[in-house]
Amino acid sequence: MNSNHAENVNENLLEVGFMNKIINLLKVVFVKAGVLPWFLIIAVIFLAISTDTFLTESNLSTVARQSTYLVLAAMAQMVVLLTRGLDLSIGTMFAMSSVTTSMTMVALSASGMSPWLAITMGCLAGIATCMIIGVFNGSIIAIFDVPPFVMTLATSSIVAGLAFYTTGGTPVYGMPGGFSDIFGYGKVFGFSVPVCITIVFIIGMYFLINWTRLGRYFYAIGGNPKAAALSGINTKRVIFITYVLAGFITGVAALLLTARLESGESNIGVEYPLMSIAACAIGGVSIFGGIGRLSGVVLGAIFIILVQNGMNLLQLNSYLQMVVIGILLILAVVADNYRLKLLLTMNE
Repeated sequence: MNSNHAENVNENLLEVGFMNKIINLLKVVFVKAGVLPWFLIIAVIFLAISTDTFLTESNLSTVARQSTYLVLAAMAQMVVLLTRGLDLSIGTMFAMSSVTTSMTMVALSASGMSPWLAITMGCLAGIATCMIIGVFNGSIIAIFDVPPFVMTLATSSIVAGLAFYTTGGTPVYGMPGGFSDIFGYGKVFGFSVPVCITIVFIIGMYFLINWTRLGRYFYAIGGNPKAAALSGINTKRVIFITYVLAGFITGVAALLLTARLESGESNIGVEYPLMSIAACAIGGVSIFGGIGRLSGVVLGAIFIILVQNGMNLLQLNSYLQMVVIGILLILAVVADNYRLKLLLTMNE
């Protein structure tokens, strides 16, 4: 009797020990990989079961092309978040850049300038517009220590008002056809031009963040601003650079989206502040700064577009889609906080 009881106790202990090992292994995987792999697996399985067209080649190609704008916006948001910042003006940058680009092209084309020169000048004007907004944000935040949330929210209101005032809320048409033919619908070796441009930016951002001194400064400032300043880093200059860089990347994304729409729109980009933050949070970038990998951000942006695409295929109401994205953001932030606590526990 005692022998059987001892055997049962030993078996239970073995089972408990095995379960503890599994739980600890899952915790390690969760800490290293973050929430994104789990979200991706669940989303792909659910959407693949729910609709027959989700995993088709044409649909996945559409997802890749549609992801380019958010991937770029999320990379812009990432560099700001790494330094404990936030940029809520990314959405209105899209609008203002779109308006500036289209109006410049239309005006120069009407003056008799060659189409390609007009396209070049329009693109430069659009990117310069976003960089100027970035200079404005970065200067005030760095010099006067204005909280990034307040500053970029105010900038968003100012820029949105200017975009609507300039156009009267009506789309701007008449851009040279070559602009949309190449940057909106063009292909290189079978790949969409926006996808190719985005890949180039991903490579460039990976090099900047992981292989340059500036990239290390991003993480240092986000991890501990006071320690970074004491170590000789010009924190104000780096913070200024992050907002200008974010403006530049957003400007490129706005050009690609404008080319796709074939018109300048003063109301585009409204959803990008939330979605770019969500992509970063889901991708493992800490909203408290200093933590995050580019690969996670790229996959996070693709995941959001993947989910949106799946919801469209399921004919889910667009307003409910906003609810889903908001819920995903909350879950991602909660999970990220839990992951950070586990990381601290494991390091002790």
